[in-house]
Amino acid sequence: MIQENQAYQVHKLFRLQYEPAQNAWVLLYPEGMIKLSESAGEILRLLDGERTVAQMIAELQARFPQADTLTEDVTEFLGEAHAKKWIC
Repeated sequence: MIQENQAYQVHKLFRLQYEPAQNAWVLLYPEGMIKLSESAGEILRLLDGERTVAQMIAELQARFPQADTLTEDVTEFLGEAHAKKWIC
């Protein structure tokens, strides 16, 4: 379960980068690539092992003020990413 007071980062087996050919953020790993949605890329870009989930949500809310509360969406995505071992 994702904790809002914890900081996470992309697992060291993955590399997050923007791929112009895909016009999207991707996670690269030895066996391939995962193309991320725009919102997933925005979330994962903020994972630095220092920002807490609550800080990330506040930053995203400031960037996208038209969005309703992002807490549920962000924590749900991070939970899925954690289950897939994309983040730790």
